Amino acid sequence: MLGHFRHEIGHYYWQLLIPGGRWEEPFRALFGDERQDYDAALKSHYDTGPPADWRLRHVSAYASAHPWEDWAETWAHYLHMVDTLDTASSFGLDAHASDLRYERFAAPALYRPGDADATRFLDFVNDWVELTGVLNELSRSMGLADFYPFVLSVPAVAKLQFIHLVVGGRPDPGAAAS
Repeated sequence: MLGHFRHEIGHYYWQLLIPGGRWEEPFRALFGDERQDYDAALKSHYDTGPPADWRLRHVSAYASAHPWEDWAETWAHYLHMVDTLDTASSFGLDAHASDLRYERFAAPALYRPGDADATRFLDFVNDWVELTGVLNELSRSMGLADFYPFVLSVPAVAKLQFIHLVVGGRPDPGAAAS
């Protein structure tokens, strides 16, 4: 239920932050043109399902349905990450202490690699990957499904940084980089 609320709040904030503003064209360059027929896009998604390669560009299968859904799913995902990492930190959990090894995301994965906050954002994303690896292992040791059954792609990380920049009110959005 929390994920659904976060998704729907994403739609609300899209309406407040994107249309007609400085982020509208950068949004379209990264997420796609939201002016495409929404009803037809959803009908197609429900009739035929997501494209086979949705994982290469989106945080979820539903995100591939339409740019508005891509934004809302990525927004919800961002809020999940922020809240879960904050909660883990408040309990002193440190995924860095584990023996799990991951290929860390680097600056080329970002929407705006040269942003002054880029290193901190990369640490945030990489901390998330490490933490979810540990949480998945804990779930598996209890015979449960993965806590976090997703794999972030480079385009999804770029979209997450875009949302991070919009939420942070960063100036001068520029064009999508690399």
